[in-house]
Amino acid sequence: MVYFYYSKLLTLMDKLVLFNNTTRNKLLNKRSGESKFGQHVQILTRISNIYEQLKNLDVKYVILGLPEDVGVFANHGKIGASKAWEVSLKSLLNIQSNEYTKAKEVLILGYLNFSRELLEVSKLNSARKKDVLKARKLVETIDSYVSQLIYQIVLAGKKPIIIGGGHNNAYGNIKGASLALGKPINVINLDAHSDFRAEEGRHSGNGFRYAASEGFLGNYFIFGLHENYTPNSIFKILDKSKAIKYNTFEALEIRKELKFKQELNRALKHVTETPFGIEIDCDAIENIPSSAITPSGFSVNEARQFLNFFAKQEHATYLHICEAAPTKKTTTLVGKLITYLITDFIKLS
Repeated sequence: MVYFYYSKLLTLMDKLVLFNNTTRNKLLNKRSGESKFGQHVQILTRISNIYEQLKNLDVKYVILGLPEDVGVFANHGKIGASKAWEVSLKSLLNIQSNEYTKAKEVLILGYLNFSRELLEVSKLNSARKKDVLKARKLVETIDSYVSQLIYQIVLAGKKPIIIGGGHNNAYGNIKGASLALGKPINVINLDAHSDFRAEEGRHSGNGFRYAASEGFLGNYFIFGLHENYTPNSIFKILDKSKAIKYNTFEALEIRKELKFKQELNRALKHVTETPFGIEIDCDAIENIPSSAITPSGFSVNEARQFLNFFAKQEHATYLHICEAAPTKKTTTLVGKLITYLITDFIKLS
């Protein structure tokens, strides 16, 4: 399988922008007597032979940005998720480097440049069916790049930490990891939505549906579905599937029919016996700027507890944080949130 993706390596390299010392120095705010996270992370100096370089590096985690919201547009959502990578990177680089944050175990790879796709989408109107279909074809292109790169990272024995971008990229994460492992991968998804909508062309609302249909997704657990925003047709599909389990936010936090810790353990049994990915959609976290911001959702601390629980499991394979859409007033808030989630994963996995 490695040769299949290497045949497309040139196009992937056309999209990958490596993190470098120039960017690092521009974003770092050094202080006398302090050692910042960004001063100790590793970087690549060559864009060729990514797989071989990663395999030979003494790092455990590879951080990758996917600054795009094409899939959100294609799902009639609110764009803005393309900005999360930049604010997250600046925040992450400037936290302290100490025994807890483990900066030396981290390589910041860089980001996939989807500026051309974003430009094309900026000329489209989501009210026109023809334009939406064009956007969904662009998402297929993005899928290809994402899955190629995740494949190489996982094949090299590293754990990708992917900062989105829209939740459409779950498909590329799942496909790439599955191909690298040679079998379907399980997923735990903290999300207000199932992202299991119809296969009507790729967008941010059906990545898991496509991944399951194509045999890349194994067991799937959706943690915290919002009852108001899940169609009855989707509930019927989820309820019929032995591979899919879920709980609802209302059952957990409003009616208190389910207990948070017990549900963590139920999800644990469903996904963690074999390699699994951790997906966190910022739509599920209360009052976080996102493509579908919610006034009623999990607290930041609950989201961190969720991640803490699954990150320490033996088979945790990747982390994907998506759908955050910072505004000028909320760049610090979003950057800090995503940084907390990144470091929670690094500390425990």
